[in-house]
Amino acid sequence: MKSFNLLFIILIVFFKTGNVLSQNNLFNVNNIEVVKNSSTSNEILANKAIQKGFNELINKILLERDIKKIKKLNKSEIKELVLYYQIIDIEDNNKENIQTFNIFFDRDKIHNLFLTNGILYSEIYNNDLFLLPILKKNDRIFIYTNNYFYKKWNSLKENKLIEFILPLENIETIQQINSNKNDLLSLDIRDIFQEYTNKNIALIFIEDTNSNKEKVFLKTRIMGKTLNRNLVIEKMNLTDEEFYNKIILDTKNEIINLVKEQNLIDVSTPSFINTVFKLSKKNNLVELNRRIKKIELIDNVFVQEFNNEYIFLRIKYLGKIDKIINQLNEQNIILKFKGEQWSLKII
Repeated sequence: MKSFNLLFIILIVFFKTGNVLSQNNLFNVNNIEVVKNSSTSNEILANKAIQKGFNELINKILLERDIKKIKKLNKSEIKELVLYYQIIDIEDNNKENIQTFNIFFDRDKIHNLFLTNGILYSEIYNNDLFLLPILKKNDRIFIYTNNYFYKKWNSLKENKLIEFILPLENIETIQQINSNKNDLLSLDIRDIFQEYTNKNIALIFIEDTNSNKEKVFLKTRIMGKTLNRNLVIEKMNLTDEEFYNKIILDTKNEIINLVKEQNLIDVSTPSFINTVFKLSKKNNLVELNRRIKKIELIDNVFVQEFNNEYIFLRIKYLGKIDKIINQLNEQNIILKFKGEQWSLKII
């Protein structure tokens, strides 16, 4: 009876505790820098950091069309979304006039904001994307050598969301592309990225016609789904180099939006899964609680039934079940379906 009462007490603690506050929380924005001077109060600096942090957050997790819906929020409304903030002291003589903050936004309040405005947000699980830009100019194909886009793609480091990985020069790839130079768009992207077929991949075809408008064709495979896009990018009054950089930035933004679209989470339609957790010295509730708190997509956990050997749980989660399984795996928790029953196990 004593152990049963102890289990009951643990359950109360377990299921009345919210998600843990950690540096890696999706709704935290770290290392926000604001300029300070001797007369600027910490409160004023914090308000600037909160505004800057909110802009970073929504640019990270929202599609461009949805960012516009909440850009109108005023400073006090944004401040209400903050759980707390940290002032970080960094010993750097080059940053004596810079104050650094970590901003912790309240997940539930952010969820409610998105729900009220009909917004879906994106949590990107795998941010690596393997990419090859191919340039066609004067009926010649440039892949690695004399290809401005290959050379400069990762020189523009404004994006923190996607890690673009460009392959090293490969003779087979050159031969394959050149053999299809009259019909580049027919290239099978999986043939070009044979080593990375299970990853997010993209081919970019840029045709430089030396005009005020250039065409860019994207052929991507994201989360196992083939997605193609046609872009027309205007030069306006830019120099050639500025225009090429604009092509890179606009194309990056389009790819980022494609990745976001494949990782959208709808807070208005949560899902549920019933699972069993067998209790043991290693499989204990305190440890399970500690690990599950770190998973943003798990919104809540409910007890359905329990005894000294098993506990039956109902998990409320957002997004797709495969992402939940992957995030549980990251915390060394196995969720598997066997014999018409989902089960949890700590490894």
